[in-house]
Amino acid sequence: MLTLLSTNIRFPNLGIEFTDVGSGIDVFGFHIAYYGMIIGLGMLLGWLIATWVAKKTGQDPEFYLDFALVVIIISVISARLYYVIFAFDEFEHNILSVFNLRTGGLAIYGGIIGAILTAIIYSKIRKYPFWLLADTGCIGLITGQMIGRWGNFFNREAFGKYTDGLFAMQLDLRDVAFEFRAPLDYLQTKYAGKPDALERVLEIRNNPIMVEGIEYIQVHPTFLYESLWNFVLLVILLLYTKYKKFDGEIMLLYLMGYGLGRLWIEGLRTDQLFLWGTPIAVSQLLSALIVFVALGMLIYKRVNGRKA
Repeated sequence: MLTLLSTNIRFPNLGIEFTDVGSGIDVFGFHIAYYGMIIGLGMLLGWLIATWVAKKTGQDPEFYLDFALVVIIISVISARLYYVIFAFDEFEHNILSVFNLRTGGLAIYGGIIGAILTAIIYSKIRKYPFWLLADTGCIGLITGQMIGRWGNFFNREAFGKYTDGLFAMQLDLRDVAFEFRAPLDYLQTKYAGKPDALERVLEIRNNPIMVEGIEYIQVHPTFLYESLWNFVLLVILLLYTKYKKFDGEIMLLYLMGYGLGRLWIEGLRTDQLFLWGTPIAVSQLLSALIVFVALGMLIYKRVNGRKA
């Protein structure tokens, strides 16, 4: 179970400091992680906005409640499976830890894949237009992603390489992943064949910040970048919904927009998942493929629409 110290999280170049930030609350001796609470909040708000869009577009909101009850469960499972598959070394000595979601480790691309597959099957069973379901559902999905990223803030994870830029974030060294204070030979083994990843970790370690006798690392808050990117994308999708030319256009714009943002943001992160035995970041590769396919489908549908 992840129970971090109640330490400060600082944004020195913005003049912002959050003091005594813990990882959760204790209720009757049971630790409830902020990570899980925020993921739950994201799911709830995602469902609410999807039902709002359904009402605005003349659909039955009850259908999206039924769909949400199914897709949320499957998406969480698939998000965890995706993470475990590409980070199995974290779990091989304690298989039961796979089921402990309070420590983090939900890969959003796994959730997206699970959501799309669920939507395909569910739409066939309920005889509902898949692309219409996808257009409405992706509005809820991007909302959940936007909110859910803040779980990484409380877990002190999903951050990027060293920076001294405007949004630089300082985290207490005691609260971050082991590799930022591990012996060098451990890092060389962990990142064997991945020189860029090793360089990002070493750059952070080589630029410690001392504040009132406490050692901090200073990094890009990539969770924040992604949350803000998702917010902008959500606004664009909501505004464009009434102008869409065909069912599925909103979903394709979501995939292309999110893929572009993630392609850039993933290049900054220090906790990338890699394709087995290679230095290739899985999420960057998948982002590039998604952007290419979504753009191709948008062009194809637009051209065919004009011909028709």
